[in-house]
Amino acid sequence: MTKKTFYVTTPIYYPNDIPHIGHAYTTIVADVIARWNQKILDKEVFFLTGTDEHGKKIEETAKRKGKKPKEFVDELVPKFKDAWKKLNINYSRFIRTTDKDHEEVVKKLLQKVYDKGDIYLGEYEGYYCTGCEAYYTEKDLVNTLKGTSGCCPIHKTKIEKLKEKSYFFKLSNYQKPLLELYKKNKGFLSPEFRSKEIINRVKDGLQDLSISRTSFNWGIQLPFDKKHISYVWFDALANYYTATRQKGKEKFWPADVHLVGKDISWFHCVIWPAILISAGIETPKKVFSHGWWTFDKEKISKSRGKVININELIGIAGVDSARYFLLRETPFGQDGDFSEKALIQRHNNELADKLGNLVSRVAGLIAPLGVPLRGARPLNIECFGKKNEIEKSENELIKKLDVKKIEKLFENYEFDKVLNEIFGFIDSCNEYVQNRKIWETKNKKDLYELKESILKIAELLLPFIPSSAEKIKKQFSATKIKKEEILFRKI
Repeated sequence: MTKKTFYVTTPIYYPNDIPHIGHAYTTIVADVIARWNQKILDKEVFFLTGTDEHGKKIEETAKRKGKKPKEFVDELVPKFKDAWKKLNINYSRFIRTTDKDHEEVVKKLLQKVYDKGDIYLGEYEGYYCTGCEAYYTEKDLVNTLKGTSGCCPIHKTKIEKLKEKSYFFKLSNYQKPLLELYKKNKGFLSPEFRSKEIINRVKDGLQDLSISRTSFNWGIQLPFDKKHISYVWFDALANYYTATRQKGKEKFWPADVHLVGKDISWFHCVIWPAILISAGIETPKKVFSHGWWTFDKEKISKSRGKVININELIGIAGVDSARYFLLRETPFGQDGDFSEKALIQRHNNELADKLGNLVSRVAGLIAPLGVPLRGARPLNIECFGKKNEIEKSENELIKKLDVKKIEKLFENYEFDKVLNEIFGFIDSCNEYVQNRKIWETKNKKDLYELKESILKIAELLLPFIPSSAEKIKKQFSATKIKKEEILFRKI
């Protein structure tokens, strides 16, 4: 029987500096989703991340450093790969927009849309932020606290006005098809509270999109006019499709979910599906636009010096604690404020005092017995929640765990609530030890129930804290359970 497939993507990141917590957040969430679908739901998973390497911003940054663009990005890409390795990110492919197969797909996509009559030559005049690689109307521009007017709403820097020959994509033709997509596929715009803003903007009318440049050279040439370079977003968005054009990967399209920051949701929820509809390609199933992490109540930004890099993040309490904190602290979709103090509190109060204490205590009670523990009817740990194993179990403790509820919460990407449910069950297990005074009774049936419960906890936590969960699983799956070193040392 062929396994069901699941395809999850992160945005591809600008390699114009080293990765920070903003990059880490989306990538960790994608890793958790990928592991859950693979380990818990037994699906064949494809997880894509990578780097967005073309455009004026990269060209200018490279020039300032006295390097050629390709040389510049080649030096930075390993830093992203190294960061994901440190965070225990298990991606399927790391795509680069300079990859040959990607350039070919972009050209084919451009040609397809051009042949349909949805691309025409015109002249662009308007406001453009190189930092965002995005256009803004005059009403979008803001005034800064220093009194400078006409600034980018994101970077708060003075914006430039451009005038040049450009090819345009007939985005204005796709108002009706997009509104039909949103109506037909309710989950496409996620979370739901962000959907109204997108729908209202589309209803207000769409302007044709400038998709080429002649003012710089670093990018993919248009196949129908080599004097023009593809607009970076047309190039970048196509990466998700490129990765599924390789032999054996076609089955993964369309993507099950694109994870993006809320600042780039317009590109993914409007421009990307419009391009795909024009090219006759099936649209993704979901775009989930999450919130921003702030640091000192300001958006994390390299250009504004508000950054927590990966080494700083994992240096506080370790990789698993960082992963746990980012998914536990704030509902996915909402904004969150990063605090070292809050991370340490979660590490000490939840991972160390609750999970770590349970594992250490139960292993310490079983180890002296020196014999394998068996229950009245051994459970298939791997099948919990799939074949009513918990309902059929004679283990009264594990029946307190609502796996169906956890699976439903995960399906809705309510990760903080998933972890809350799991840790509520960890509390029940700790109370079970205390109430039954197992350190006095040494009751083997009680210890067996605890062992099975801990194995289930490890299985459910594996996508979130993979290294620690694997250690627990290995320890409690052993023929003779031994007390191991402390999982989470208090800070």
